[in-house]
Amino acid sequence: MEYLALLMFVCVCLVLLLGYPVAFSLAGTALLFAAVATLFGAFDYAFLTALPSRYYGILTNQTLLAVPLFVFMGVVLERAKIAEQLLTSMASLFGQFRGGLAISVVLVGMLLAASTGIVGATVVTMGLLSLPTMLNRGYQQSYATGVICATGTLGQIIPPSIALVLLGDVLSNSYQLAQLKQGNFNPDAISVGDLFAGAVIPSLILVAMYIIYCVYHSFRHSTGDSIQQEQDTVNYRQLFQALLPPLVLITLVLGSILAGLATPTEAAGVGAFGSLVLAAINGSLTLTNLKAVMLATLKITSMVFLILLGASVFSLVFRGLGGEQLIEHFFNGLPGGAVSAMLIVMVVIFLLGFILDFIEITFVVIPIVAPILLMMDINPLWLGIMIAVNLQTSFLTPPFGFALFYLRGVADKSIPTKAIYRGVIPFIIMQLLLLVGMAIWPELVTWLPTKIYS
Repeated sequence: MEYLALLMFVCVCLVLLLGYPVAFSLAGTALLFAAVATLFGAFDYAFLTALPSRYYGILTNQTLLAVPLFVFMGVVLERAKIAEQLLTSMASLFGQFRGGLAISVVLVGMLLAASTGIVGATVVTMGLLSLPTMLNRGYQQSYATGVICATGTLGQIIPPSIALVLLGDVLSNSYQLAQLKQGNFNPDAISVGDLFAGAVIPSLILVAMYIIYCVYHSFRHSTGDSIQQEQDTVNYRQLFQALLPPLVLITLVLGSILAGLATPTEAAGVGAFGSLVLAAINGSLTLTNLKAVMLATLKITSMVFLILLGASVFSLVFRGLGGEQLIEHFFNGLPGGAVSAMLIVMVVIFLLGFILDFIEITFVVIPIVAPILLMMDINPLWLGIMIAVNLQTSFLTPPFGFALFYLRGVADKSIPTKAIYRGVIPFIIMQLLLLVGMAIWPELVTWLPTKIYS
């Protein structure tokens, strides 16, 4: 009967593919399986009595309070036209270099990722702003769309990322559960700030790889990408005015977390207030915009927490059906131990990234597999960043990558879908190389947190 747990997981994926709301799909499917299993004596309804305390814990979780604040900050900056100012200024600065516009797109995307932390918003914004300009200047369709899609997914790992906030909270609970199972009743803790610190070096490496590829491509394919076409007059005052506000905001938010001066929730509050100040300075803080921002924040936050509540029902029923023990026995029986288990989990998460968003994977899959992996002495910070980069790669991979769908929705219809697919292949290879590099040298993730918090 414990295989009912795996059947339930498959059914949830099928229901989601049919387009039903995620939160209700998770909770509804789980309750249906719980009812059927109870008839056969394979499930104890006592498991569901833990739901009220779980819900109370979710709604009073101080770490998760950072989610609506970071979402608010990102939506305000998106509506304040920060991206337009940054792209114009960066293009004028790098226009004297071959391939300067592509480099500008990568750098602006990096700053947007650090400011908003929302993958879809970054891809759509950069697609609307930079894609027409890149095509007008002679960039190949596949190359231009590939740069924009890949840059948009940086919001997955560049802190302060909403994905890392959610992943950090789930991993923290999983790490404590793993230690309790091992008999450590005074467990160590990891924080979202630790995960932010661990993501800094890998994200900078990835941005550097993107820029190097842009330079390489510009020299290999010089047609339509010459210095004369991209040369603009550099207005350093305009550049300073465009760069300073977001850089100050990012430094205040991320710097205060890494320096231990503020928790992620407190820093998110600073970021939300700072974004309002920036919007007021450039004149976009109108009553209409503020109402739209608050409504968008409410919708996104409600979606996140409703999925989390639905995932709590799913995880309780999954555990009650014996699914956790089944997976634990499977992993412990694998030849190769932790290496084989980690490889299988990464492949499964990569494939699930085609049909599930990072929120569903974080709330449904990670709580199931993370405690088992962490009991195999896998570093929780390394595991978290590996999962984040893996999901980022999955969101970029044809034919189901979410970033591809976002860009397809805003790109001109004259651009064939196969051009978008072809353009992201070099960036997928770069992300896979980063995953391999982190697997060989875990210090790429663990060194900075150790130095900061030692």
